[in-house]
Amino acid sequence: MTYLYLAIAIVSEVVATSFLKSTDGFTRLAPSIVVICGYATAFYFLSLTLKAMSVGIVYAIWCGAGIVLVALIAWLVFGQQLDLPAILGMALIIGGVAVINIFSKSIAH
Repeated sequence: MTYLYLAIAIVSEVVATSFLKSTDGFTRLAPSIVVICGYATAFYFLSLTLKAMSVGIVYAIWCGAGIVLVALIAWLVFGQQLDLPAILGMALIIGGVAVINIFSKSIAH
């Protein structure tokens, strides 16, 4: 269940962050509600994840996955360009998250 909670936290944060631009400085109600609910959900499920995993590892996975997914959504939905250094940097982030998950003994708390 821990990884499911972490996945829900990551997806919720990515949805919230992706809608943040649409709030127009929190002047538009519907996207603002999505952002607030998304972040609330993300932090709730992140807190559940922290019952079983260490905060440093959880945060590294959460941030790394969030960075890559938000950049991917920005590229697909908003047409924002990703140059080679951005793509290489995100590949390194994905590699780092994979190394943590496959090899780290620090996963459990």
